Amino acid sequence: MLAKVYSAAVYGVDAYEVEIEVNASSGNPVIVVVGLPDAAVKESKDRVTTAVGNSGYRWPKGRTTINLAPADVKKEGPSFDLPIALAMIAASEQIELPDFDQYCFVGELALDGGVRTVNGVLPVAIEAKRRGKKAIVVPEGNAQEAAIVEGITTYGVRNLRQAFEFLRGNEPLTPIVAEPLLEAHQDYEVDFADVRGQHSAKRAVEVAVAGGHNLLMVGPPGSGKSMLAKRIPTIMPPMTFEEAIETTKIHSICGYLANKRAFLSLRPFRSPHHTISDAGLLGGGANPAPGEVTLAHHGVLFLDELPEFKRSTLEVMRQPLEDAKVTISRASGSVTYPAEFVLVGALNPCPCGFFGDLRRECRCSAVQVQRYRQRISGPLLDRIDIHVEVPAVHFKELTSTQPAEASAAIRDRVLAARTIQQERFTTTPKIRCNARMSSKALKTHCVIDEDSRELLRMAMHELNLSARAHDRILKVARTIADLEAAPDITATHLSEAIQYRTLDRNLWA
Repeated sequence: MLAKVYSAAVYGVDAYEVEIEVNASSGNPVIVVVGLPDAAVKESKDRVTTAVGNSGYRWPKGRTTINLAPADVKKEGPSFDLPIALAMIAASEQIELPDFDQYCFVGELALDGGVRTVNGVLPVAIEAKRRGKKAIVVPEGNAQEAAIVEGITTYGVRNLRQAFEFLRGNEPLTPIVAEPLLEAHQDYEVDFADVRGQHSAKRAVEVAVAGGHNLLMVGPPGSGKSMLAKRIPTIMPPMTFEEAIETTKIHSICGYLANKRAFLSLRPFRSPHHTISDAGLLGGGANPAPGEVTLAHHGVLFLDELPEFKRSTLEVMRQPLEDAKVTISRASGSVTYPAEFVLVGALNPCPCGFFGDLRRECRCSAVQVQRYRQRISGPLLDRIDIHVEVPAVHFKELTSTQPAEASAAIRDRVLAARTIQQERFTTTPKIRCNARMSSKALKTHCVIDEDSRELLRMAMHELNLSARAHDRILKVARTIADLEAAPDITATHLSEAIQYRTLDRNLWA
């Protein structure tokens, strides 16, 4: 007898439908899996037969052929265990379940018949809805994640027997209702009110977030660079539902979601260690998986101790910084991951960290300082819009009882600037903020007068800035004007933007 069940598999950040056919016929008792299965899928026949037997059912005793269609796409992972088991039971018991084609099934089986959680359930649920399925059956631990998708009923099952008896109509299941999404878990544990002093650095952070600009902080150890970076998500605009879904899909594929936290309502903050590999940062592997730049999508990627990262690792970030996406090509094909994030880098001015400090002596030689700074290439620095110095905090500021400005007040100003940008880019939906302006948009929205043009010409000449730095200055000036709700860029706005480009030339000249 032939039985058909529908499932789905993840490729990149999206899923595609997989039709599972199980045919039971007479002949030698053997189970054959076809359709380009990987090792985990091939091993499923042993897990499935044991789970079926321990659940009180029979599996076909003759020749059983399991086909995973489409046959020209490689199938990976253990998520096909549950649908294969259900099809094998239906084929063995000679039972026709008329609603099989209206359901989508995913789940890994334990040997006792229990259903274990799998990765990537959210994109699978989205694909099932797109295909017109009326319901999706998932492990109980993934139920809240799948229930996020509206327009399709979600059922969570604990074991194989519960799933099959539900399909036969012998055991009812209660549909899973998603918890409140964006309204829940909106509170951050940190706040800019905790940061003492560093007014110029806070201003630079505000400008960076308001326009979506990349930021580089240079300062001695203990000056508060990491503290500032960790609080950047608290002043970013709240995620829209579409952004939250896209971010949650990425974390679902990587298996970073828990049942109690099945929806990401806060912007991600990723801070990889400097020993990370190229593939870990950008993504890759034999079966390409998302890297840190994709996990930081719609959030912040913080690279502390920037010169300690391998130079080759930093250089692979050029494409995502420019294109907001990562394309990974392998012999079997290519996959593109989104990577729209705010890059925040932090570094010391020298190996010991006290170069230029008036209170502590630097022990590094000129050669050591130069070699340390040259670990960061000029092309990468050009792609970082704002450079700011973070000096050591004085004792008077640390012990001050005057309350610092809270994240909520800064976020209000950022939201006002972002609202102006949304109205500006209404006709170009791909541009969400000033940092993403194209050359055409730059000429339209960053017009400057003759005095400002002369000021910019002098800065380009004196600081020996590149053409890319020229465009970055104009984008940052546009953001500063937006924070003041000014319709035009003035020389004052341009002067502040130029100030944010002088630090790299002073240090790296």
